[in-house]
Amino acid sequence: MENKQVVIPQFGEPEVLTIQRSVVPEPKRGEVVIKVAFAGVNPIDVKTRAGLGWAAAQNRENLPWVLGYDVSGSVYRCGEGVEALEVGDKVAGFIGFPLQGGGYSQYVTVLESALSLVPDSVTLEAAAALPLAGQTAIQALDKVSVQEGQRILILAGAGGVGHIAVQLAVAAKAEVFTTCSEANLDYLATLGAHAINYHFAPVSERVEEADALVDLVGGDAALDALKCLKDGAKVVTVPTLSAELICEKAKLLGFEATGMLVDPNREQLDAMLYLVSIGLLKTEIYHVYPMDQVVDAHIQMETGHTRGKILLDMQC
Repeated sequence: MENKQVVIPQFGEPEVLTIQRSVVPEPKRGEVVIKVAFAGVNPIDVKTRAGLGWAAAQNRENLPWVLGYDVSGSVYRCGEGVEALEVGDKVAGFIGFPLQGGGYSQYVTVLESALSLVPDSVTLEAAAALPLAGQTAIQALDKVSVQEGQRILILAGAGGVGHIAVQLAVAAKAEVFTTCSEANLDYLATLGAHAINYHFAPVSERVEEADALVDLVGGDAALDALKCLKDGAKVVTVPTLSAELICEKAKLLGFEATGMLVDPNREQLDAMLYLVSIGLLKTEIYHVYPMDQVVDAHIQMETGHTRGKILLDMQC
């Protein structure tokens, strides 16, 4: 039986993405083989494919390389010593981050300890939307110590990370402001945020005295957003390419600022799957592309105008 995988044979435009065929892997001790149902597409995938960032730099000699860090699916085979999972279990995980990847595969080996069981009431699509984006959202909010009653500004609230961060900050009883395009104003209002159309005016003209900034955009938008903050505010910036610039400027202005690289944490994924299962957290899926349309998925991700998450259907 074959295992189809999406690989980067060379860095470049979306069109470089290629499907290769390999054998279904065998699990080592403590590992399971997952039959992947859905793989999440994330901005880091697009950046790495283009040859940018740390994962690309570290894998220059390892091409062709398989992208992907978010998977959901079912346990296909168990290695020796696997105790908590059995064949057929529905699972999801944040895998191979940041240097190994491997999620854009029909079958992939994963340590049992990296996987969460997916509750029966949660779809595999919703589960695949959570690992990287959800944990980025949780950890970003932790870095700015979101408190009840605080005013929090989240840039790009309708994106894969943003729509989860908005819901978690609202659940923490913060007053949440977020930027979006006109098409997402109503959507973000339903999540409990004050949504600001960034095409209409710079956010610095609409928000003031914010206690914290969660920057999911970087660059000029983030520099403008620093004008919205009150003395002593906290800043976390997620896009790595502009993190140094944003942190330097924020610190010059007297703010506490940090970049971040998300750290896989199974307990956080367990918690989010539970919140989804009881209806307290909703995942938004923009589109599910068959794996052979991965080029289109990357082109869409590069537009920067995606509400929620893009997934690949790995069994198509």
